[in-house]
Amino acid sequence: MADKQQLSVAADVTVTTPDGVCDAVFIHPTTGVHPGVLIWSDAFGLRPAMRDIGKRIASEGYSVLVPNPFYRSKKAPVIDNPETFSFSNPEDRAKLQSLVGPLMTPGAAERDAAAYIAFLDAQPQVDRTRKMGTQGYCMGGQLVVKTAAAVPDRVGAGASFHGGGLVTDQPGSPHLLAPKIKARMYFGVASNDDMKEPTAKDVLRDAFAAAKVQAEIEVYASFHGWCMPDMPPQNGTPIYNEPDAERAWAKLVALYKTALG
Repeated sequence: MADKQQLSVAADVTVTTPDGVCDAVFIHPTTGVHPGVLIWSDAFGLRPAMRDIGKRIASEGYSVLVPNPFYRSKKAPVIDNPETFSFSNPEDRAKLQSLVGPLMTPGAAERDAAAYIAFLDAQPQVDRTRKMGTQGYCMGGQLVVKTAAAVPDRVGAGASFHGGGLVTDQPGSPHLLAPKIKARMYFGVASNDDMKEPTAKDVLRDAFAAAKVQAEIEVYASFHGWCMPDMPPQNGTPIYNEPDAERAWAKLVALYKTALG
C-alpha cells in the first residue's frame, strides 16, 4: 500500500444482481491493483457526496464500488436536493420509506452484496488475493454487517458510521450475524442515537465479543449523520461535524491498513 495519496479515475458502471441492474460508480487508482472496497450510502443514496467519499478512499489506494442501493426503484440520484430534505416533512419521509423498503426485505441486501463483491473481483484493478473492506453510513451501517456476514471469506474489514438498526428485538437483527463474520469491525455511534438506545452499543459489543470477532465501538459527541457534508440541518442545528468526520475518516483508514494491508 502506498503511503501517499494516489490519483484516481471514476467511471459510471452497471452491476447485474439477482434482482435487476444496479447503476453505480467504480473508482480506482490510475495504476496498479488494490484491495476492493464496497461503500453503502445513507438513505439519500448515490450522489455527489458519496462519489466524493469513494474518490477519497480510492486515493488511499483502494478500488471502490459505490452502488445505488435503490436501483430497484429508480436510478440515482433518488433525492434531488438532500440539502433541503426535511425529516419532519411527512412527504419527504414517505419518499424515503418507499425507496428503503425493497432493500430491507429479507435477503435483498445479501444478494446485492454478493453481486457487488463479485463485480469488484472481476475488475483488473482489484487485487483478489487480498481481503475487501466495506463501509456504510446511516442505514448503510447495517448493510455493512450483512455484507460481512454474507461474504465472510472475502470481507476483511467493515466500518459503520452513525449506523441505524444495528440492534433490534427482531430475529433478523444485524447484531445476531456476528458469529458469521470474519472481518475486523468498527462502529462509530452518534450521540443522539446512543441517548435513544443507551444499551444498544453494549449489546453490539457483547455480541461480537461472544463471537470472538474484533470490533471497536465508539460514541461520538456528534449527531446522527455527522460524516455527511450535505446532511441538512435539523431544527436549525447543523449535523455535519468536520472535526468528528475527520476523526472517523482516520479510524476508517487505519482499519483498512490494518485489516487489508
